[in-house]
Amino acid sequence: MAVSGADGTADAGEGPGVESPDRLAALSDGIYAIAMTLLVLDVSVPGGLSRAGFEHEMHQVWPKLGAYALSFAVLAALWRDQRQILNHVRRADILVVRLTLAGLGAVALLPFPTALLSEYGGAEPEAVATYAATIALISLLHLALFLTLWRRPRLRARPVADHVGWTTAIELGAVVVICAASVVLAFAVSPRAGLVTWLLSIPLKHVVRWGSRACHRVR
Repeated sequence: MAVSGADGTADAGEGPGVESPDRLAALSDGIYAIAMTLLVLDVSVPGGLSRAGFEHEMHQVWPKLGAYALSFAVLAALWRDQRQILNHVRRADILVVRLTLAGLGAVALLPFPTALLSEYGGAEPEAVATYAATIALISLLHLALFLTLWRRPRLRARPVADHVGWTTAIELGAVVVICAASVVLAFAVSPRAGLVTWLLSIPLKHVVRWGSRACHRVR
């Protein structure tokens, strides 16, 4: 579908299969908002309980609240990464559209592994593995999307400095590697070991970003 101008006609010079980046950004915002909202549906306490039953249910709801808070923060960070990548898009060809849609499909799936993590995260390796694998998939698709834009200047709205490109690629790639390692550790050692390993990816992103900025300032 060609990008249309204000008068409904296709922009000059745009070939077939080119989508407006504004549409992708709007769709991205909507999918992330829905995924964030669905996270809270797993947090509930049934009515009509006795005092003992209420206290029991409240004790059971804390892990769900923890998983909700964790996944909300993760989705917020992933949304920020997605927006920063899409801000570089001037023309969205079919590959950019497919990579974006694939990433959004993985984002929409995240409430399911979040529910698994809240129920079985400390006991079942499959719960940690499913959660980490979903985050790894999203980060891998973000990496593929960014590399596509970085290597195709005609699709970009503005140049990408080399240090920004390498920092982004290393940051996203490190998340994928750590999540993959956490899947292995969840089965080989324990679910808790896998979860702790995956959580290291959160501060690691900030360390990579800070280190890149420091090196760039020195230069």
